[in-house]
Amino acid sequence: MPKLKVTVGERDKLRDRTRRRIEAAEEDVSLDDAQPVLNFESYADLSRLLSQKNLELLEAIAEHEPDSIRQAAKIVERDYKQVHRNLAELEDIGVIEFEGGGSGRPKKPILVYDGLEIDLPFANSASDTDVALS
Repeated sequence: MPKLKVTVGERDKLRDRTRRRIEAAEEDVSLDDAQPVLNFESYADLSRLLSQKNLELLEAIAEHEPDSIRQAAKIVERDYKQVHRNLAELEDIGVIEFEGGGSGRPKKPILVYDGLEIDLPFANSASDTDVALS
C-alpha cells in the first residue's frame, strides 16, 4: 500500500498536478508522482484527521486488524457510537474503508494506506517542512 500525502491549502498545486496527469494520460506517458494526495482547506480541518482519538484508531486498526467497529471500540476503550462516528469521518476522507456490513454482518475497518505523509509548507519559508506518520 502507498502512503497518503496530506497537505493544507494547496488547491492550486493539486489542480496543476491533476492537469499534468490528465495530459500525460492522454499522451500515454507515465509520471512518477503517482502518490495519492488529500488536501485540507485549513489547519482546523487537518486537526480533525490528526486528533489523538483518530490517530489511536488508525494505530489500533493497523496493529490489531479488528473485525468490526465494536471490536475497534473495545481495543481503544471507547464508546461504540464515538468510534463509529470517527471511523465514518475517516472513511469520508478516504483514509479507511469498510469491508462487509451486509445482511447483519459487522463492518470491518480496513486501512487504505500504509501511513500518512504530512506536508506543511509555511508561508515565506525557503523549504517545506515534512512530517511522516506511519
